[in-house]
Amino acid sequence: QVQVVESGGGLVQPGGSLRLPCATSGIIFSIAVMGWYRQAPGKQRELVADITSGSRTNYADSGKGRSTISNDNAKKMVYLQMNSLKPADTAVYYCRASVGRAEYWGKGTLVTVSS
Repeated sequence: QVQVVESGGGLVQPGGSLRLPCATSGIIFSIAVMGWYRQAPGKQRELVADITSGSRTNYADSGKGRSTISNDNAKKMVYLQMNSLKPADTAVYYCRASVGRAEYWGKGTLVTVSS
């Protein structure tokens, strides 16, 4: 059974930082492309960044400059480090595992940036 579980969300002040872990099980992590997405209220889900098992990264505009995606192949985990957070970063953050044509999504973790 495949599981993708995000954590680390919460309330953070503008300018603050958060690190979001994503734990996986039941997938062949060595061939997976892992991604972090976010969905703000009233908006479509968008890519923040993704990473291959070989640590090749890709950042969307929403993630460039203030976000860093990383992985731990041994633990089958992916992390999203976010810095200099802004209220516009408020969203539910989702982790996605892509293995071939199959996609697996977590249930998301809410990040609220507010003073």
